[in-house]
Amino acid sequence: MAKSKNRFVCNNCAATYQKWTGKCENCGEWNTLVEEIVEGGTSAVAKSRNSGKVLTPQKISAISDEQQLKRLATGVKDVDDVLGGGILPGGVLLLAGQPGIGKSTLLLQVAAHIAASNPVLYASGEESAHQVKLRALRLGAHDEDQLSFVASTSADDIAATIRSSQYKLVIIDSIQTLSLAEISSAPGSVSQITNSSNVIIRAAKESGAAVILVGHVTKEGSIAGPKVLEHLVDVVLQFEGDRYGGFKILRAIKNRFGSTAEAAIFDMDESGLHIVENPSAALLAERQNADGSVVLATMEGNRPLLVEIQALVNQTNFGYPKRTASGFDLNRLNLIVAMLERRTKLNLSDKDIYINVVGGLKLADPAADLAICMAIASATAQRKLDDNTVVFGEVGLGGEVRSVASIARRTTEAKKLGFHNIIGPKTSQKQGVTTPVATLRQALIDYLK
Repeated sequence: MAKSKNRFVCNNCAATYQKWTGKCENCGEWNTLVEEIVEGGTSAVAKSRNSGKVLTPQKISAISDEQQLKRLATGVKDVDDVLGGGILPGGVLLLAGQPGIGKSTLLLQVAAHIAASNPVLYASGEESAHQVKLRALRLGAHDEDQLSFVASTSADDIAATIRSSQYKLVIIDSIQTLSLAEISSAPGSVSQITNSSNVIIRAAKESGAAVILVGHVTKEGSIAGPKVLEHLVDVVLQFEGDRYGGFKILRAIKNRFGSTAEAAIFDMDESGLHIVENPSAALLAERQNADGSVVLATMEGNRPLLVEIQALVNQTNFGYPKRTASGFDLNRLNLIVAMLERRTKLNLSDKDIYINVVGGLKLADPAADLAICMAIASATAQRKLDDNTVVFGEVGLGGEVRSVASIARRTTEAKKLGFHNIIGPKTSQKQGVTTPVATLRQALIDYLK
């Protein structure tokens, strides 16, 4: 029998190489080469000509509606909303986040709730049974008779357990620790992650059991392993926030069964993760209205939030001014500072500028532009806004204030918390904005006291 040969194929452009290289020379992408085994040097296309069978299709009208399947409720309404109504049987979810953010804590709480009515298996390749038991004791999840645990790093064994159809939900912590016996590479490699996840997903679809995979992240924050892992699963959940404090946000970046616009906001204490019922009030509870402090009406998915933006502007002691942002994109901050110098009379070329989003949140909302601008101007001129003022709006390079999405929700949230002066785009004055502004210059002149 001819020997098997290994080759490496680029996930991005399908170029093949005899050995692994970090960068694909054809398309220029990094870390996209995946190991494949070619038996006897024969191409897969040549072998497939005489193999296969005629498939028997079924009518679309005869396929059962997935909405008729009873979803598994997680016990946390906000998490169910993120998932599109709960965990769908046969679905495969990927949960990723920074180490220590609370992934295992959240999953053990969910497993304990589902185990009250359905058998659940928690498979760990990172922790021993005693370590998981200690966490279960802390979370109050140790009394569930239908919650089982197994410590294994074998993808073959876990897939066989899933195919046994004994469990409605299987949690695997984590996919980077699994390996297949047929592949000689180490756990966590591209080939191991790709093939192990394929085996697990195939077993889940055959048995109808829901599977949750825990995924590691790289130092840049992206999910570790090949990008194909995110394409294989049905739902990709991202757990974000500060591991040492502040709020933690669960959002779906891919969801075949629901919306990706929902978000669940958690707070963690000794007894586990808890949903924050009124995050806007919690974020503004300790606010002091000083210069450089502005309240922003932003959106986390479909949920409106009021967040405090703080700016600190100091005279620089060096020839090159410093720009620092916590919770806001630094490149966007540099763009805003350049626009402020060009379109207003502010001189920021010799100033150090520091921006902070209170609560550990990370903003990607374009509506934060106007709040950032007004916070910088407020700190520079040592003037402040009125106590009951909320700001939002996108700012263009010409200094114009542009309209943003979900204006009615932002204004409703602001009025609910007692903010009656709402500064926003002029084009949205019919949606609850009490103080419409057309340009940034107008907003700074008229409303900084």
